[in-house]
Amino acid sequence: MDPEFETTTDLETQSLLLAAAHHDLPALRDLLRTSSPNVQDAETGFTPLHAAVAACEPDNEPKSTSESSRTVNGDTNGDGVGVNSTEGEERKNELEAAAQTIKLLFQNGAIWNDLDQNGETPGCIALRLGLKELYELFVDAGVRAELLLSRLAEYQLLGDGDDSADEEEDEDIEIIEATEATETDGTSAETSEATADPSLEFTSQDTSTTNPAYLTSPLTFSQTRLIDSSANGVMMAWETTLMERSAELLLPASNLRVLNIGHGMGIIDCIFQSSTPSSHHIVEAHPDVLAQMKENGWYDKSGVVVHEGRWQDVIPELIEKGAMFDAIYFDTFAEEYKALREFFTEYVIGLLDPTGGKDGEGGKFGFFNGMGADRQICYDVYGKIVEMDLFEAGFDIEWEDIAVPDLQEAGEWEGVRRPYWALTKYRLPTCSFIG
Repeated sequence: MDPEFETTTDLETQSLLLAAAHHDLPALRDLLRTSSPNVQDAETGFTPLHAAVAACEPDNEPKSTSESSRTVNGDTNGDGVGVNSTEGEERKNELEAAAQTIKLLFQNGAIWNDLDQNGETPGCIALRLGLKELYELFVDAGVRAELLLSRLAEYQLLGDGDDSADEEEDEDIEIIEATEATETDGTSAETSEATADPSLEFTSQDTSTTNPAYLTSPLTFSQTRLIDSSANGVMMAWETTLMERSAELLLPASNLRVLNIGHGMGIIDCIFQSSTPSSHHIVEAHPDVLAQMKENGWYDKSGVVVHEGRWQDVIPELIEKGAMFDAIYFDTFAEEYKALREFFTEYVIGLLDPTGGKDGEGGKFGFFNGMGADRQICYDVYGKIVEMDLFEAGFDIEWEDIAVPDLQEAGEWEGVRRPYWALTKYRLPTCSFIG
């Protein structure tokens, strides 16, 4: 590459980063006319979005007694900043300028979840610094990106075979193709805010975690974990507390009908059995799990019906037979979010009894909420997306936060290739028909 070109590019990058860090909107607008908002600093990996947030890190230098008194006396919103003081007003204006800078960058196609050299997205930095309002801007950007990607993918499918597609449609498809390339190699595509699935954006696509690979992979069972031949954690005993609470909310009384998609280690199915359901259907596709179920006597339990095969093949047959349930739980492995969305938008409505459940209050639907759980911002993005998709499908959702201990410190991930949980709180979902 021409050294002169490299120098020019570096100067443009530094100018963009500096304008973003200073929240200099006029300079930033001028630079964005000819430059990409997704440039990155060679040493830090900062994009302009990173710079805009990091510049808001609070000054932790000790204040004099008079300054501390003035700040405390002016603190009217409990955030430790005296909003009525000069210092508080300056801080408020700084955060507002940062918000405007972030919005301007998004309007020009900035990617919300690029990583710096420390493995942080701009939203991760905002969360670490306690900048809640800025953090929410990144969550909302992630939601918009994922929803747009989903809608464009559906639009592409609807347009298949239409030879008269116009230029606008072709542009939409190009965005999808660029984004799909991002999902494949794990790098960021400079396309638009419609970037890749946030749970896949941070790591290279691992073929061992695709559903066909999983279903042909030999599994290893122990008292505390179920792992595949690539050392991916399929299910682990630490999830028991979460499933106990799900079962309590989904199946609060005896003699109810329950359907579970994905047996795994059998944790939640054992809990369901303790409630003595009148019928208990289990859908499981992995041959090793099915063999383990036979060995453990699941096929012989009263009221238990084991369906061998993928839920995509089994569930339509159950609906055709008119099967109805008071409680449904969904926890599969090596499937993307779109599989869960397909399940509750297309099938739950035909399986869940709206007049069933305890005292006829209506059936309940739950699922293991582990989407994007290796990073808080991804988890929050998916939480909003699933809430919107459930509402569109006709379901209310209630969340309950459950504390999760430090699994790394507890040694839970020893021998596991990829930790799939890194957060301190689990958001437990319980869904029911609206109204």
